[in-house]
Amino acid sequence: MTMFRRNFIAAITAISATTGIAALSATTALAAPEDFADMEPVELRLAHVVNEQDGFHIAAEKFRDLVDERTGGKISVEIFPNASLGDERTLLEGMQIGSIDMGIITNGPVSNFLEEMAVFELPFLFPSREAAYSVLDGEIGQELLDRLSEVNLKGLAYAERGFRNLTNSQRAVSSPADMEGMRIRVMENPVYIDTFRALGANAVPMAWTEALTAMQQDTIDGQENPVNVVDSFKLDETQDYMTMTRHTYAPALFVMGLPIWSQLDEAAQDVLVEAAREASAYERDMNAQMEEKQLDALRERGMEINTDPDLAAFQAKVQPVYDQYGEQFGDYLDRIRSELN
Repeated sequence: MTMFRRNFIAAITAISATTGIAALSATTALAAPEDFADMEPVELRLAHVVNEQDGFHIAAEKFRDLVDERTGGKISVEIFPNASLGDERTLLEGMQIGSIDMGIITNGPVSNFLEEMAVFELPFLFPSREAAYSVLDGEIGQELLDRLSEVNLKGLAYAERGFRNLTNSQRAVSSPADMEGMRIRVMENPVYIDTFRALGANAVPMAWTEALTAMQQDTIDGQENPVNVVDSFKLDETQDYMTMTRHTYAPALFVMGLPIWSQLDEAAQDVLVEAAREASAYERDMNAQMEEKQLDALRERGMEINTDPDLAAFQAKVQPVYDQYGEQFGDYLDRIRSELN
């Protein structure tokens, strides 16, 4: 791998944003393991920022196993969890320059590199998981994955962070009025910041690793994340209350650096795309199956969970976010709404 990595890093300045992009069409036949017999072994480093109990790691392990099986071990994947290679922005920047191969990254940080990706972060946009999947796995989602080549990245597939909910250490929250003045950690993304300001909170953007420490030290009051994150990171130890606001459906992405992607032949690229799609579908299914068990576990550990907040009040409060961003994403918002209606 050392010689391989030297070669593609040396070539990075000659790589254009569209070099080597190969879409997997419905008619493409995947190569068999024996087709990779003469291939020089390649080791890919896949990084994410959460722990081994999280859905991201489940997806990463599934991806690793599929790639190993379908290439006869010629492409191996080493997984680096727990932000061991850096936070999500650092990982994406590393992919752009070829120092990191790939990762599973929450959509919010990705949108800092391609602004239009943030359209998916608009509050209360998707009424259900199924509605989100129809858009992400369809024409709109694929178009935005392909556009990541504009910033020297290659989007493979949409995994899942999930519907995000509010937790806090101060008091039960049933309506936006209960959030007034709360210091809530949000991702470093303008849509999230403005959403929580519209809800009356003091939005505090910070990386996830910093947020964990901030909750322990009471420098923030709360955060917002899907149930699987609340459970896997045992946030009930610092957060007494959760409100099932389901305010945003957050995708995550299997994403590679274009430098490494462009060094692989088409057969290998096809295997990676299909494995990422299958691993993403697997993670989605696992998240759906585990959510009720995770909620029960959190209740048993003492967390108070409000499953019936005043969602109409929350939706009314975030209308200024649509007024502010409605035209910022080109025609993507209109296209999504048209597809959902």
